[in-house]
Amino acid sequence: MSHVKSADGVSIAYEVRGTKSPTLVFVHGWSCDRTYWAPQLEAFSKDHRVVAIDLGGHGDSGMGRKEWTIESFGEDVASVVKKLNLRDVILVGHSMGGDVIPDAALRLRGRVRGMIWIDTYKALGPGRKAEDVKTFVESFRPDFKNKTREIVQSMFLPTSDKKLVERIANDMSSAPESVALPAIESSFHNSRVITKRLDELKLPTIAINPDNSPTDMESMKRHNIEVVIMRGVGHFPQLEDPVRFNSVLADVIARLSKR
Repeated sequence: MSHVKSADGVSIAYEVRGTKSPTLVFVHGWSCDRTYWAPQLEAFSKDHRVVAIDLGGHGDSGMGRKEWTIESFGEDVASVVKKLNLRDVILVGHSMGGDVIPDAALRLRGRVRGMIWIDTYKALGPGRKAEDVKTFVESFRPDFKNKTREIVQSMFLPTSDKKLVERIANDMSSAPESVALPAIESSFHNSRVITKRLDELKLPTIAINPDNSPTDMESMKRHNIEVVIMRGVGHFPQLEDPVRFNSVLADVIARLSKR
């Protein structure tokens, strides 16, 4: 594990394995950390340099930030990429991490080959209304821990491994509320600007979406997002079925590597 200072001075933890290009930079989701990519680091470090990052306020990274936003998290990713002097990068973001990576890509012009979303958006359009975001965030305040557990458990299938569900629910519900709530609020507000960022970047982007809820394929296509559906998994396919997920991810990476 190594550290680098983000733009605001917060210490950002990351780990690097492998040496080959393109480099895969893995960005975790809301209230998670870089360990959620463990099966992928092991598998893909044989053929790629792989980098896993703890966003500020998560895992082994520092606290003390004034605003926990998608923009500040984008700076975290950009700081690591610049520190390592990476020039040929594929950004991989799970859930909220998928919101982070386009912001990071805007700060890394000329370094990013493409982006991969893991269950970030099922539809693209005008985005969530501000009042709906506020209502959702406020619903956590009376009992953050139990509300988070409830939300996390709903992200899995009835057939999901109960031990995995419990581990992730316990982990995410233990996140610092002072980081988690502004982060999810920023992520949900980001749905209103994500299409503008995609249009500005014009980077090849492929979404790997589980079939636990429908994907609006037409809306994704309108914004040049290719979609690969992975069946029989919930919101954490990289942990629920890592062998099959790695096969899907390898195919997506191969397609981006040829561009």
